[in-house]
Amino acid sequence: MFKKFRKEILEYDCVGIFSHIRPDGDCIGAQVALALWLEKNGVRVLAFNDDGVPTYLDFIGSYFPVEESDEELAAQCDAFVVLDGNAPERFGSYVTCQDHFPRPGYMIDHHPDPVDAFHLSICDSSASSTCELIHRLYHEHDPDQIDGDVARALYTGILTDTGSLQYDSVSPETVEAVADLLRRGGFRPNEVVEQVFSNRNPRQLKLLSLALDTIQLFESNQIAIMYVTPEMLEKTHTTNGDTEGFVNYPLSISGVKAAILMKDLGSSGVKMSLRSKSDLDVNLWARKLNGGGHKKASGAWHPGPLQDTIHDVVRIGAIQLKQLNESK
Repeated sequence: MFKKFRKEILEYDCVGIFSHIRPDGDCIGAQVALALWLEKNGVRVLAFNDDGVPTYLDFIGSYFPVEESDEELAAQCDAFVVLDGNAPERFGSYVTCQDHFPRPGYMIDHHPDPVDAFHLSICDSSASSTCELIHRLYHEHDPDQIDGDVARALYTGILTDTGSLQYDSVSPETVEAVADLLRRGGFRPNEVVEQVFSNRNPRQLKLLSLALDTIQLFESNQIAIMYVTPEMLEKTHTTNGDTEGFVNYPLSISGVKAAILMKDLGSSGVKMSLRSKSDLDVNLWARKLNGGGHKKASGAWHPGPLQDTIHDVVRIGAIQLKQLNESK
């Protein structure tokens, strides 16, 4: 899978790696692990993210620095790699960098329907995560280069992108990759789990309490919606980044087939995280709302206001539910 990529990318003196805006565990884990792989093989690396590393992933960011891109730094790169997204606009300033000083662009991702906008694209939508793909890269090249930092970074990405190995994207290959990372990395799962999932502060819990109170059920309790408003963030002194994992609460309600967490951004519209625990394809749903992703997990955007967003989202979901029921 990575033969051509390895041959070409290791010929460059300096490579810039971009992870997608509003980063998560998979993109940061893959970015850091790829940066370490390139470094181990004699390539200078710069890692960029427009939004920075989320607090709960600071421990991964300590393995390799991820910084905001600027033109002076990006101009030093001979090539760029983008991770965990398959369209240039998912990477913020990557587009500007390519406009100002074009470089060969490489893409590694596991989302469906990639855009044909890169020099070389490596995409496998059957993989659980981009971190699972980077694990394959190490094994194709030299698995002994997987050390503790690499293993923790990749394990974090797989863990967070599979709902702790609960989603149907998990395959035997995914579990084998996890076992390999634990074996080579010399750590126990709780060491990462506690960093990622057990570090909420009281402000985040207060925000969660307010968000739980917004849950609404639609279409005979098959669709659940939860939202966070700017007023809630102000009241609890939190940010939208503190909502990580919130969508799993409405999704856990009995009978719910899909859940949507809406983040009201005021004049900037409403950002959404869509999750499914049924045959309902939230990727198709999100594509009607300026977004996309996976069948079980996707992101979308609506111009707002919030109540209009709720109305439109439920309407689209209701149509998809009807089509799903009719097909059975």
